[in-house]
Amino acid sequence: MSTDESSRFVRLRVELVLEVNDSGKLTAAALDRVDGDGSLHDDERGHARASVSSDAAEALAYLVDPVDVVREVPGVELTQASWSSEQIDYDPESREWALDDEDD
Repeated sequence: MSTDESSRFVRLRVELVLEVNDSGKLTAAALDRVDGDGSLHDDERGHARASVSSDAAEALAYLVDPVDVVREVPGVELTQASWSSEQIDYDPESREWALDDEDD
């Protein structure tokens, strides 16, 4: 692949830390999404329901689709996407979580 061809591709990295302040609402929304997903077979639906019911990070990952971030951006076509969600220990006062100067 030439430099001109490869320079057309851009990797966009986004990291978010979210506080779940109502896990019941989050789980209910994820279960609604699972139940409305016509592409799931019954066994897959059962697995997805169990996952989003037992883990807020799984519920969030089922509800948030980063593809939506670029869906309406003119002049670009999404070629690859992946995402994950995990529960973390977060201390907003810790230097570990401070934004880098370039992130401001």
